[in-house]
Amino acid sequence: MNGRHEGTPPPRAVVLDTDGVLLDSATAHAAAWKTAFDACLAGRAADGAGDPAPFDADAEYRRLVDGRSRYDGAEAFLTSRGIRLPPGSHGDPPGRATVWAVAARKEAAFLDALAAGAVTAFPDAAEALTALRALRVPCVAVSASRHARTLLADTGLDRLLADVVDGGDAARLALPGKPDPGLFLHAAALLGTRPGDTAVVEDALAGVRAARRGGFGLVVGLDRAPDGRGTAPLREAGADLVVPDLTSLVRETWGGRR
Repeated sequence: MNGRHEGTPPPRAVVLDTDGVLLDSATAHAAAWKTAFDACLAGRAADGAGDPAPFDADAEYRRLVDGRSRYDGAEAFLTSRGIRLPPGSHGDPPGRATVWAVAARKEAAFLDALAAGAVTAFPDAAEALTALRALRVPCVAVSASRHARTLLADTGLDRLLADVVDGGDAARLALPGKPDPGLFLHAAALLGTRPGDTAVVEDALAGVRAARRGGFGLVVGLDRAPDGRGTAPLREAGADLVVPDLTSLVRETWGGRR
């Protein structure tokens, strides 16, 4: 059986995804992906190939892209549409001829969003992290994005975290992307806790699957949608608990104890 049983101690540490959990950045990522994918789809349609239906920045983003590295996300979506592009190389300019070129177009669009100030911290993030610090529950933020460390510093949330593991770290350490649990396992090692004593908080289905595969003691799905439409998919992916915000998680799991 997954998850905590009644009477078992709460987790000793927490690993939190960044985009969509701590930072209101998932919308900007989804919009940037839509820019890249729609350009690719439109180009192929003009050439008489492929399904021209625009990228769904809600359903397809959550199912295929959210939580994955840029390359893995691009490849997963393109494959789902029957589009087989050569991998290319990391230095490919934005375009549609290779997977890396599509990923580069996404990166360019996301950087434009950052320059426009599109990313902020969720209001509950600092409150929850402050409460966990008071409870002596250390937290690490993880992200497949190379921008996470900078954005967390810009919002001041880094001061409430024990550490950050971002896409740059994942590349340097050759950690595989979600749904592989490597990113989370590395974060738990930094915290000095066993996965079974550690909680993971994720809004992405790939992230929930990764936490479940990593044997984490509590896998928490975060569904910020007002209508709760993400709750069932998160539970199906393996979440033990689904909450609407981080303060609810602290209250339900640690009970505000000192």
